[in-house]
Amino acid sequence: MPAHAFVRRRVADGVCEILMDHAPVNALSVPMLDELLAAFEHAAADDAVRAIVLGSAVPKRFCAGLDLKAFSKQDGDGVRALLERLYTRFTDLQHRLGKPSIAAVNGTARGGGMTLAISCDMAVVDADADLGYPEIDVGVIPAIHFAHLPRIVGRHRAFDLLFTGRAFGAREAVELGLAARIAEPGTALETAHEVARVLAAKPPRVLRMAREAFVREVDAGGGYRHGVATAVENFCNVAATPESKAGIRAFVDRPRRVVDREPR
Repeated sequence: MPAHAFVRRRVADGVCEILMDHAPVNALSVPMLDELLAAFEHAAADDAVRAIVLGSAVPKRFCAGLDLKAFSKQDGDGVRALLERLYTRFTDLQHRLGKPSIAAVNGTARGGGMTLAISCDMAVVDADADLGYPEIDVGVIPAIHFAHLPRIVGRHRAFDLLFTGRAFGAREAVELGLAARIAEPGTALETAHEVARVLAAKPPRVLRMAREAFVREVDAGGGYRHGVATAVENFCNVAATPESKAGIRAFVDRPRRVVDREPR
């Protein structure tokens, strides 16, 4: 990939490592999502790849979600183009991936970062990870999470997380079923690789068929994928309101503190 790439990709021992590398917080834009999707497509088509690890090259930052500065300049078509990548195409790609994917959450994950992590087959989180869904606070909604979070954690706990926007840590994420394992601080990527190598050693055809069956059962009746399509419409409708535009503008224009710029 070119030197300005937002995403790094390498393959070793049957594991494809895909790292987001867009400092300071891996904020998601259309170009970055295009690179991320291309990396996953390449891994899906590569017979040498048996498992995929999604992580971050930015210390203490997995992904802060949408690049709101770029987002604030988008018209309706631009917003839809971004969500079509993050919601629809990434979800569809994960469904037909044919091999297991593991998110290695090495620090802060917000909004769209949570979307990426939860879309993988499992997530490993650093013990000091900092997670949350603060979208409503800045004038948008965590629309895709309305489709799946109640199924995972239950209606009332999902409402708590999605509507208060409170931050929560690794232990609560595992207790709620949003992550599979907790790693020692700074070792989520290493731990995810350990799991990926175990999966990569399985009989590949059996693993593919088992995963396909698992995905079908999890999405029995196509309910989740239908929910993704609805999420795009819901998000776009809210993003078009004056309140949303004002909230995003206030977030983008607010004074930046040192803690906002530097990894924690």
